[in-house]
Amino acid sequence: MGTLNTTRAAKAPQQERSRATRRGLLEAALACLAEHGWAGSTVAVVAERAGVSRGAAQHHFPTREDLFTAAVEHVAEERSQALRDLFPAAAGAATDRRAVVAAIVDLYTGPLFRAALHLWVAATSEDQLRTRVTELEARVGRECHRTAVDLLGVDESLPGVRETVQGLLDMARGLGLATLLSDDSPRRERVVDQWAGLLDEALG
Repeated sequence: MGTLNTTRAAKAPQQERSRATRRGLLEAALACLAEHGWAGSTVAVVAERAGVSRGAAQHHFPTREDLFTAAVEHVAEERSQALRDLFPAAAGAATDRRAVVAAIVDLYTGPLFRAALHLWVAATSEDQLRTRVTELEARVGRECHRTAVDLLGVDESLPGVRETVQGLLDMARGLGLATLLSDDSPRRERVVDQWAGLLDEALG
């Protein structure tokens, strides 16, 4: 019994180290993709940034495609949860829509969007990536839409509500594209104000 407990105790730190290594690789992959794009983001570059060997990186993610699609999905999930955490009591009830719009825009104008965009561009010419990225984008898009509906406290069964919420997400994506070229924050604030007013009028 004592030997079994000792073995379990030894495995626990090892599993924790493995999870930490995996997380470090995902975060390093996202940063590399945002800074250097697909062409400049190899497994070796990511492994060096994460402080692990290339072999350790490939142990967790056998291919480059595995690593980068997992990285974007991982951070998308974290950002979605962070968005929900900003408004813990909002689900099912209307909250400050201006704050919700601003939070959604922040989601689309940060490093996640920049990294995802590089992945999308690469997928147009990389056959191995295309199917994965298409599935990933559909899944992330559905989650963002559900989150927006919950945070805005609206009934999607009513005519026009789904399209209005999707329009908000499309607008936020467009602001994310504008931010890639220059600091668009002053105009972005005015757009957020306008959209919050439009949502109040359209959604009641």
